[in-house]
Amino acid sequence: MKTSKGVNDRKRTFLLITIPVLVLFFVFNTLPLIQGFIYSFTNFKGYGSYDWVGLRNYQDLFTDARVGKSYLFTFKYALVCTILTNVISLILALGLNSKIKGKSALRGIYFIPNVLGGLVVGYIFSFFFTYILPAVGQSLGIEALSSSWLSSTSKAWLAIVVVGCWQSIAMNTIIYISGLQTVPEDVYEAGSIDGVSGWKKFWSLTFPLIIPFFSINMVLCMKNFLMVFDQIMAMTKGGPSQSTESISFLIYNNGMSGGQFGFQSANAVLFFVVIVAISVFQLTVTGKKEEQL
Repeated sequence: MKTSKGVNDRKRTFLLITIPVLVLFFVFNTLPLIQGFIYSFTNFKGYGSYDWVGLRNYQDLFTDARVGKSYLFTFKYALVCTILTNVISLILALGLNSKIKGKSALRGIYFIPNVLGGLVVGYIFSFFFTYILPAVGQSLGIEALSSSWLSSTSKAWLAIVVVGCWQSIAMNTIIYISGLQTVPEDVYEAGSIDGVSGWKKFWSLTFPLIIPFFSINMVLCMKNFLMVFDQIMAMTKGGPSQSTESISFLIYNNGMSGGQFGFQSANAVLFFVVIVAISVFQLTVTGKKEEQL
């Protein structure tokens, strides 16, 4: 009886711990999501009364040129950043996981960008691309660097790519290092006996064993880069000429202050579905790859 009572007390304690968390999650996450979904079927401006418009907002999303342009920019940015971040992170992880002096200190240094806030980093790089880089370019006579990248419709997105990758590489590197440390030394010893070395060693032995970590990084990278907001808010505010306007920034800017709350709520619902679909696709593909290996 005492044992049964003790088990019941433990279950009750765990339940009491879980319920407040569930309530907070529902109030600050699920409830706003439900409200946004409801508003997506209205012409709500963010204030005052509103009328139901059915699926008109969703239909207008596919004919709005500004929405289409923001989706194209966001996908281009996310794809380029995901590839660059994972390639550079994996190279750094291989170096930091090798037998070099001061690798613990280097790991700490490389992780610093991840600690800084996105807006802070954005404002710092905004000053760099606006004043410092043009001054360096002019002094060296390099025309491509002599003017601010942030004022160019063809170069502004590259500046945001640099900032996004610089800040994201840190966490990805740590995850890859964790994966590399799970690879048994016996695998490398067996490979060296068979004459496997260099690139073949990495591709045939290391990479197949760290695919779960690669999958995590790819999914998280794509999701985070698709939701890019802080860097754009701090550096370009969607400009010049809306060339760097991401979906998240468009939803915030036109939904909160542009009188399109209902329309941008529909955009947010569609964006949510797109992110979930892409994440599921990535997990399915990488999951099949893991099964083959």
